[in-house]
Amino acid sequence: MIHIDQAIIVEGKYDKIKLSSVTDAVIIVTNGFGLFKDKEKQALIRFYAAKTGIVILTDSDTAGFRIRSLVKNIAAGGKIINVYVPEIFGKEKRKARPSREGKLGVEGIDPQVIKAAFEKAGISSCEREIKEPVTMLDLYEDGLSGGPFSAALRQQLLEQLELPHLLTSKAMLEAINAMMSREEYKQLVSRLVKD
Repeated sequence: MIHIDQAIIVEGKYDKIKLSSVTDAVIIVTNGFGLFKDKEKQALIRFYAAKTGIVILTDSDTAGFRIRSLVKNIAAGGKIINVYVPEIFGKEKRKARPSREGKLGVEGIDPQVIKAAFEKAGISSCEREIKEPVTMLDLYEDGLSGGPFSAALRQQLLEQLELPHLLTSKAMLEAINAMMSREEYKQLVSRLVKD
């Protein structure tokens, strides 16, 4: 497992599953062209582009390049790294037939080829640093989930972190773990107004 500081933008959930076996980075799924209408996801991409930088990893077909262009426009002004997988013709195992252009998407590319693509793009990786993550149980115990004032506390935390207010608890948790240590999170939460 390699550690990458930037958030990685991919097209679909199967791409995310593939990358999750390679890296511990935050992975954001565009849901293909659904990104055109998803304002919350656009705000999340802008946030990561400004804070940690983003890596765009889309398929090597026409649709993939259109989505890549959209993400670049959304994240304009932020730090963007483009990673390109090679054009490999074939069919993903889960599909009955090849894509329209006959090329494998990110989900069908061998993990070693994906790692090599990151290296070609100049993304240095290191072995994963073992750290204790913030968990959903922490959110619950800290009053950010499952309590009568949880929504208000989450909004306070999102505001302090300058994150989009529409983030789900799960997306917020990913952002927290990407941005800070468990100790930093605990210090921040201790300062929230818990009325």
